[in-house]
Amino acid sequence: MSKKPLIVLPLLIAVGAGAYWWTHTGVAPQPESELTLYGNVDIREVNLAFGTTEHIADLLVQEGDRVEAGQVLGRLHGDKLEAAVAAAQAQAAAQEQALAALKAGSRPQEIRRARAQADALKARARTAQITYERQQKLARQKLAAPEDLDQAEAAADAAEAEAEAAEQTYGLAVAGARVEEIAQAEAQLQAQRANLALAQAQLADATLKAPAAGIVRERILQPGDMAFPQNPALTLALMNPLWVRAYVPESDLGRVALGARATVTTDSFPGKVYRGWVGFISPTAEFTPKNVETPDLRTRLVYQVRVFVCNPEDELRLGMPATVTIPLDQPGPAPGGAKPCDP
Repeated sequence: MSKKPLIVLPLLIAVGAGAYWWTHTGVAPQPESELTLYGNVDIREVNLAFGTTEHIADLLVQEGDRVEAGQVLGRLHGDKLEAAVAAAQAQAAAQEQALAALKAGSRPQEIRRARAQADALKARARTAQITYERQQKLARQKLAAPEDLDQAEAAADAAEAEAEAAEQTYGLAVAGARVEEIAQAEAQLQAQRANLALAQAQLADATLKAPAAGIVRERILQPGDMAFPQNPALTLALMNPLWVRAYVPESDLGRVALGARATVTTDSFPGKVYRGWVGFISPTAEFTPKNVETPDLRTRLVYQVRVFVCNPEDELRLGMPATVTIPLDQPGPAPGGAKPCDP
């Protein structure tokens, strides 16, 4: 019996298996000169919320509106907030004047008045002392009643105490405020200024501004709604940077480098090629996500990559399926970190 049919049979089986695989997958083996990945266009989104609690007065944008960085998107009713700022400004100004008065000390007229009062009370004390001494002489000669002597003594003591108090008042007028009083006034002024800054910040938070250029994706709240810092009013899609989220099989990970140039194509714009570069490679492996259409088995471990892409005509949209091609014969990333979108 000839053995030739036994040799030909395995070859026919191999050829048939290859034809079956090609017919049912529709994917040819990737050439060694490039690596093809499959993913979806992705962007960053931010939830924008007012920084204080108040009713919304107006929202100035609609879904789909393109906005620039710093553009005003909405405002809250600000009457109460403006009144709080005015009150805080008045309190801070009053405390500034009080501190200035303490630092300036007594006016010359106040010092002269204190000196005059002290001199007048000293003269009164001397007169009271003379009267008391005369009453003592008369009492020794039995010419004055005891109660007259007691009254004269009390008047002399009171006049002396008043003169001493006036002298102390004059000394305080000359010395001015104590260091501790000035320090206390300065601390109170700082507290008033902090209250003013807080009121101004709350008033500023009543205006919602775009943190970066983008497109309004969703308008969650409406004028008249109560805004809270924890409740977003708008969702903003940041169109720069724009990237394709794709997945590299573990066996091809060593063939992809950060900064490597790439091209991106989509089904929505057949034949149009977008320039890009590899901007991120995940340091950890994961199983292939089910929403990624690749010709490989889904149980394979893959690494997520972000291929940043140029979108000069604003054609790419969030979630759009995309195909990424990375040439493997390129010398390396552009020198100095330059990217394909750079002019």
